[in-house]
Amino acid sequence: MIVHADPSYNFIDPEQISRIIDAARQPAPSQVREIIARGLEKKGLSLSDVAVLLQSDDTELDAEIFAAARRIKQEIYGNRIVLFAPLYVSNECANQCSYCGFNAKNSELVRKTLTSEEIAGEVRALEDCGQKRLLLVYGEHPKITAQWIADSVATVYETLSYKSGAIRRVNINCAPLDVASFKFLHQAGIGTYQCFQETYHQPTYEKMHLAGNKTDYLWRLQAMDRAQQAGIDDVGIGVLFGLYDHRFELLAMLRHAEELESRWGAGPHTISFPRMEPALGSELSQAPPYLISDHTFKKIVAITRLAVPYTGIIMSTRESATMRTELLQLGVSQMSAGSSTSPGGYSDGSLDEVTSQQFSLGDHRQLDDIVLDLVRQGFTPSWCTACYRTGRTGEHFMTLAKEGFIQNFCHPNALLTLKEYLNDYGGTATVEAGKHHIEGELEACQLKVKPQLEAKLAKIEAGERDLYV
Repeated sequence: MIVHADPSYNFIDPEQISRIIDAARQPAPSQVREIIARGLEKKGLSLSDVAVLLQSDDTELDAEIFAAARRIKQEIYGNRIVLFAPLYVSNECANQCSYCGFNAKNSELVRKTLTSEEIAGEVRALEDCGQKRLLLVYGEHPKITAQWIADSVATVYETLSYKSGAIRRVNINCAPLDVASFKFLHQAGIGTYQCFQETYHQPTYEKMHLAGNKTDYLWRLQAMDRAQQAGIDDVGIGVLFGLYDHRFELLAMLRHAEELESRWGAGPHTISFPRMEPALGSELSQAPPYLISDHTFKKIVAITRLAVPYTGIIMSTRESATMRTELLQLGVSQMSAGSSTSPGGYSDGSLDEVTSQQFSLGDHRQLDDIVLDLVRQGFTPSWCTACYRTGRTGEHFMTLAKEGFIQNFCHPNALLTLKEYLNDYGGTATVEAGKHHIEGELEACQLKVKPQLEAKLAKIEAGERDLYV
């Protein structure tokens, strides 16, 4: 593994990316189809391949790209969709980001950092509706230290609901840290570390970030390498689409994925695709500099599924319910559900979310509504955390994924977590639809673990919890 300690090291070459884009303009249909066929081999695509697919403007070829993405998604992930909820711990922030409601200069925002008691209240509210996987989100502020984050993670793990126990997986989205601080968080038991570059185009980055630690482009760009050095081998990257040319952003983000794989043996565990949404106090967010159509956005997700077939793709509640449903078919494997982007948004019924949230939500459905919609569409909602608790992370997970592990183990475990959800939290319609879905999945199942799966489903029905194969 090559570790670059040089703080000036920058693996994003804007001139190279621009040349790749220019060379791929107006591709021939035969070239596009050759790349689609190569993508179906599930070995990934080069940046040049991605640039060609992005710049094909033939609607018939776009349909073929979408069909290929659906096929790869089904072959690798099946119908399993991982669900989680973001828990905003603080909206206090010292950065001035032009697109964000947490901007330090935003005087309209009501600032709030949750106490440990308030965090526990949020966790109980989330647990009591069925959540098992959380993403803790923090603003960048002097009071939000590694110790403070570790304490908040401990509070989450220690808080038990009256139904089926505790949160089983805590991922975090916080500002970039040094290696020693990342090691401290690793020892505290965090899951995936998530941090978005926002924009990989450095001039745009510098224009959008006016003050605070976030003005340092390279410090943020190298955050994942410091996390890996610290032992955190599941990392999640992302870009905020709308700040700059989507072609440059996607190629740069995939270049980041290449760099991580070359240095650490595995690329990012997840890639997220937020699109700019209106945020209180941000005029920029009302009219993104580079507006992306729904069709282009779907194409970005589909091409990413071909480019990095084994990487988890996350879609947040920024998007509408309709758009999220369409994206599930094109490569998305994880989605937030029943979300709030305000500290206290799950347990404080008197909270005015408009004056405390980071951005406006597009999907306002509650968790049970989303579960019901998913099973009616033939998807299997999953809250499984077995891999993380058995050490199957980072390079180990990616190796297993390429051997069919997701279908053989993750899918059965998804059915176990769905059964648990139905027994403890599901509404009447969800329980009926969910039980019918599980019966259908069992009938179609030809895996060697089927007898073990059936036995564990029976144990859950009898009252046991947190079982996995």
